[in-house]
Amino acid sequence: MRILLNFLFLLSILSATAQDRPEIHCKHFFKGYPFGTPATNDLIVHDSYALSSNDETKFADWVAYRLTVHEVDGDIGLDRNWKSEEWLDEDETLEASDYTGANSANDYERGHQAPLGSFKRSIYASQTNHLSNITPQKSDLNQGPWKVLEDAVRDLVMAGNEVYVITGPLYERSMPPLPKADEPHKVPSGYWKVIVSTSGKEVKYAAFIMDQESKRSDTVVSKAVSVDEVEKRSGLDFFWELPDAEEAKTEAVKNTAWISTWVK
Repeated sequence: MRILLNFLFLLSILSATAQDRPEIHCKHFFKGYPFGTPATNDLIVHDSYALSSNDETKFADWVAYRLTVHEVDGDIGLDRNWKSEEWLDEDETLEASDYTGANSANDYERGHQAPLGSFKRSIYASQTNHLSNITPQKSDLNQGPWKVLEDAVRDLVMAGNEVYVITGPLYERSMPPLPKADEPHKVPSGYWKVIVSTSGKEVKYAAFIMDQESKRSDTVVSKAVSVDEVEKRSGLDFFWELPDAEEAKTEAVKNTAWISTWVK
């Protein structure tokens, strides 16, 4: 397993915690990285995001990124120039050609986990086109509630908040594979997204789960769940650097009232 440490953003591995978890500090993480991925996963840190790539599924188990106006508010030209992940071996990831015919056969689009459109001011925007950051998403999901939520997150940033996002796949039933892919892989049956918005000392949390068969007209609020629900279904543990009581209280709430104030 290969671990890329991006010292430009001061990633450092410190001593083990009481839970015997290494503390990995990176600008993309809020109160701990998502814990619980297989030991064979590759941890990759780019300037725009960090992810944990799964050798078996060929997709990231989670992608984490931080957004401020310095990433969101700009007009850099954004091109979808797909490329394989340079930090993964050929048998650990898919190639652009593996998506050939996927839309006509299964209605799959190349779905960004860290969205290209959220980095319009960043010179590192093209990093989001690495195929390690891409998964097959049904068109109605990708262009419907998933896009609406990504747009709403950008609005939240433009309103003066610093926003941390963690997103990833679910494998709760079998899905048709990419028809032209020559590597064994596993297409997600759904997706989750956890959002942390900070402004001064105020911190708010939201979480969502969206099935691959979501309709384009589905509302984002109808997809809201608690962080606990995402943890239960993904097998991951978030925000574990918080005090236990604060973590438990934070993760138990489905924050629909707050979500309704910033999601159109």
